[in-house]
Amino acid sequence: MAMTDYELPCERGVEQVWERLDAVGAGLADEHELTCPHCRAARESLLALREVTAELVAEDDAPSPDLFGRIMSAVRAEVRRGSMVPLPTPEPGLVEISEQAVAAVLRYAADTVDGVRARRCRLRADGEGVVEVELTLAVSLRNVDGGEALAKVRERVTAAAAARVGLTLAKLDLLVDDVYGEPGE
Repeated sequence: MAMTDYELPCERGVEQVWERLDAVGAGLADEHELTCPHCRAARESLLALREVTAELVAEDDAPSPDLFGRIMSAVRAEVRRGSMVPLPTPEPGLVEISEQAVAAVLRYAADTVDGVRARRCRLRADGEGVVEVELTLAVSLRNVDGGEALAKVRERVTAAAAARVGLTLAKLDLLVDDVYGEPGE
Protein backbone atom coordinates (compact mmCIF):
# COMPACT_ATOMS: atom_id res chain seq x y z
CA MET A 1 0.00 0.00 0.00
CA ALA A 2 1.56 3.29 -1.06
CA MET A 3 0.99 6.19 1.30
CA THR A 4 2.72 9.40 2.17
CA ASP A 5 5.32 8.46 4.74
CA TYR A 6 4.06 10.43 7.69
CA GLU A 7 6.65 10.47 10.45
CA LEU A 8 5.52 9.51 13.95
CA PRO A 9 6.87 11.36 17.03
CA CYS A 10 9.27 8.41 17.54
CA GLU A 11 10.75 9.19 14.10
CA ARG A 12 9.48 5.98 12.48
CA GLY A 13 7.38 6.37 9.37
CA VAL A 14 3.79 5.11 9.07
CA GLU A 15 4.90 3.33 5.88
CA GLN A 16 7.44 1.36 7.90
CA VAL A 17 4.80 0.47 10.51
CA TRP A 18 2.47 -0.67 7.70
CA GLU A 19 5.14 -2.86 6.11
CA ARG A 20 5.86 -4.55 9.45
CA LEU A 21 2.23 -5.26 10.47
CA ASP A 22 2.38 -8.95 9.61
CA ALA A 23 5.85 -9.45 11.09
CA VAL A 24 4.83 -7.84 14.40
CA GLY A 25 1.61 -9.87 14.37
CA ALA A 26 3.70 -13.04 13.93
CA GLY A 27 5.79 -12.22 17.02
CA LEU A 28 8.81 -10.85 15.12
CA ALA A 29 8.73 -7.35 16.61
CA ASP A 30 11.92 -5.54 17.48
CA GLU A 31 12.45 -3.83 20.87
CA HIS A 32 11.19 -0.47 19.59
CA GLU A 33 7.98 -1.98 18.17
CA LEU A 34 7.29 -3.72 21.48
CA THR A 35 7.63 -0.60 23.64
CA CYS A 36 6.78 2.44 21.50
CA PRO A 37 3.28 3.83 22.20
CA HIS A 38 3.30 5.78 18.93
CA CYS A 39 4.01 2.72 16.80
CA ARG A 40 1.45 0.69 18.77
CA ALA A 41 -1.27 3.32 18.21
CA ALA A 42 -0.41 3.56 14.50
CA ARG A 43 -0.40 -0.24 14.21
CA GLU A 44 -3.85 -0.50 15.84
CA SER A 45 -5.25 2.13 13.47
CA LEU A 46 -3.71 0.47 10.43
CA LEU A 47 -5.03 -2.95 11.47
CA ALA A 48 -8.53 -1.47 11.85
CA LEU A 49 -8.20 0.18 8.43
CA ARG A 50 -7.06 -3.08 6.85
CA GLU A 51 -9.97 -4.98 8.45
CA VAL A 52 -12.61 -2.50 7.30
CA THR A 53 -11.11 -2.36 3.82
CA ALA A 54 -11.21 -6.16 3.59
CA GLU A 55 -14.88 -6.13 4.62
CA LEU A 56 -15.71 -3.57 1.94
CA VAL A 57 -13.88 -5.57 -0.71
CA ALA A 58 -15.72 -8.75 0.32
CA GLU A 59 -19.18 -7.15 0.11
CA ASP A 60 -21.28 -8.19 -2.86
CA ASP A 61 -23.84 -5.46 -2.33
CA ALA A 62 -24.62 -3.25 -5.26
CA PRO A 63 -24.74 0.49 -4.62
CA SER A 64 -28.09 1.78 -3.48
CA PRO A 65 -30.44 2.64 -6.35
CA ASP A 66 -30.56 6.30 -5.39
CA LEU A 67 -26.77 6.72 -5.25
CA PHE A 68 -26.57 8.30 -8.70
CA GLY A 69 -29.36 10.76 -7.89
CA ARG A 70 -27.72 11.80 -4.63
CA ILE A 71 -24.34 12.26 -6.31
CA MET A 72 -25.93 14.37 -9.03
CA SER A 73 -27.76 16.44 -6.40
CA ALA A 74 -24.45 17.17 -4.74
CA VAL A 75 -22.85 18.02 -8.10
CA ARG A 76 -25.69 20.37 -8.98
CA ALA A 77 -25.53 22.05 -5.60
CA GLU A 78 -23.76 25.34 -5.48
CA VAL A 79 -20.11 24.51 -4.80
CA ARG A 80 -18.65 27.94 -4.40
CA ARG A 81 -18.82 29.68 -1.08
CA GLY A 82 -21.03 32.53 -2.21
CA SER A 83 -22.11 35.50 -0.19
CA MET A 84 -22.18 35.72 3.55
CA VAL A 85 -25.43 36.00 5.50
CA PRO A 86 -25.36 38.00 8.73
CA LEU A 87 -26.82 36.22 11.74
CA PRO A 88 -28.73 38.06 14.42
CA THR A 89 -26.79 38.28 17.68
CA PRO A 90 -27.55 40.03 20.97
CA GLU A 91 -23.84 40.74 21.46
CA PRO A 92 -21.95 43.55 19.76
CA GLY A 93 -20.10 42.54 16.65
CA LEU A 94 -20.83 40.67 13.48
CA VAL A 95 -21.53 36.98 13.00
CA GLU A 96 -21.84 35.67 9.44
CA ILE A 97 -22.43 32.32 7.80
CA SER A 98 -21.90 31.47 4.15
CA GLU A 99 -24.93 31.02 1.91
CA GLN A 100 -23.47 27.63 0.97
CA ALA A 101 -23.56 26.47 4.60
CA VAL A 102 -27.14 27.65 5.04
CA ALA A 103 -28.16 25.97 1.77
CA ALA A 104 -26.56 22.69 2.91
CA VAL A 105 -28.54 22.74 6.16
CA LEU A 106 -31.80 23.49 4.34
CA ARG A 107 -31.22 20.83 1.65
CA TYR A 108 -30.45 18.27 4.35
CA ALA A 109 -33.69 19.14 6.15
CA ALA A 110 -35.64 18.65 2.92
CA ASP A 111 -33.88 15.33 2.25
CA THR A 112 -35.20 13.95 5.55
CA VAL A 113 -38.69 13.84 4.05
CA ASP A 114 -39.38 10.41 2.58
CA GLY A 115 -39.65 10.50 -1.21
CA VAL A 116 -38.09 13.95 -1.59
CA ARG A 117 -34.63 14.91 -2.83
CA ALA A 118 -33.42 18.46 -2.47
CA ARG A 119 -31.65 19.97 -5.45
CA ARG A 120 -30.72 23.63 -5.71
CA CYS A 121 -31.15 26.11 -2.90
CA ARG A 122 -30.99 29.88 -3.49
CA LEU A 123 -31.06 32.47 -0.73
CA ARG A 124 -31.72 36.18 -0.61
CA ALA A 125 -30.85 37.81 2.71
CA ASP A 126 -31.99 41.19 3.99
CA GLY A 127 -29.07 41.68 6.36
CA GLU A 128 -31.19 41.27 9.49
CA GLY A 129 -31.32 37.50 9.72
CA VAL A 130 -34.43 37.23 7.54
CA VAL A 131 -34.05 35.36 4.27
CA GLU A 132 -36.06 34.33 1.26
CA VAL A 133 -35.37 30.82 0.01
CA GLU A 134 -36.06 29.08 -3.28
CA LEU A 135 -35.59 25.32 -2.95
CA THR A 136 -35.77 23.04 -5.99
CA LEU A 137 -36.86 19.45 -5.35
CA ALA A 138 -37.32 16.09 -7.01
CA VAL A 139 -40.18 13.97 -5.68
CA SER A 140 -40.90 10.28 -5.90
CA LEU A 141 -43.69 9.06 -8.17
CA ARG A 142 -45.57 7.97 -5.05
CA ASN A 143 -45.53 11.61 -3.88
CA VAL A 144 -46.46 13.03 -7.26
CA ASP A 145 -49.42 14.98 -5.84
CA GLY A 146 -46.83 16.40 -3.48
CA GLY A 147 -49.20 18.02 -1.00
CA GLU A 148 -48.31 16.14 2.16
CA ALA A 149 -44.62 15.74 1.28
CA LEU A 150 -44.23 19.41 0.41
CA ALA A 151 -45.95 20.43 3.65
CA LYS A 152 -43.41 18.32 5.57
CA VAL A 153 -40.54 19.85 3.58
CA ARG A 154 -41.83 23.34 4.36
CA GLU A 155 -42.12 22.50 8.06
CA ARG A 156 -38.67 20.89 8.35
CA VAL A 157 -36.82 23.50 6.31
CA THR A 158 -38.41 26.35 8.29
CA ALA A 159 -37.56 24.62 11.58
CA ALA A 160 -33.97 23.91 10.48
CA ALA A 161 -33.45 27.53 9.42
CA ALA A 162 -34.50 28.73 12.86
CA ALA A 163 -33.07 25.99 15.10
CA ARG A 164 -29.87 25.06 13.26
CA VAL A 165 -28.86 28.40 11.76
CA GLY A 166 -30.79 31.12 13.61
CA LEU A 167 -32.52 32.57 10.57
CA THR A 168 -36.14 33.48 10.00
CA LEU A 169 -37.60 32.56 6.62
CA ALA A 170 -39.63 35.43 5.22
CA LYS A 171 -40.48 33.34 2.17
CA LEU A 172 -39.95 29.71 1.16
CA ASP A 173 -40.64 28.80 -2.46
CA LEU A 174 -40.64 25.06 -3.17
CA LEU A 175 -40.22 24.18 -6.85
CA VAL A 176 -40.65 20.59 -8.01
CA ASP A 177 -38.53 20.21 -11.13
CA ASP A 178 -38.26 16.43 -11.38
CA VAL A 179 -40.11 13.22 -10.58
CA TYR A 180 -38.27 9.95 -10.06
CA GLY A 181 -39.27 6.32 -9.67
CA GLU A 182 -38.44 4.14 -6.69
CA PRO A 183 -37.09 0.62 -7.16
CA GLY A 184 -39.94 -1.85 -7.60
CA GLU A 185 -42.41 0.75 -8.88
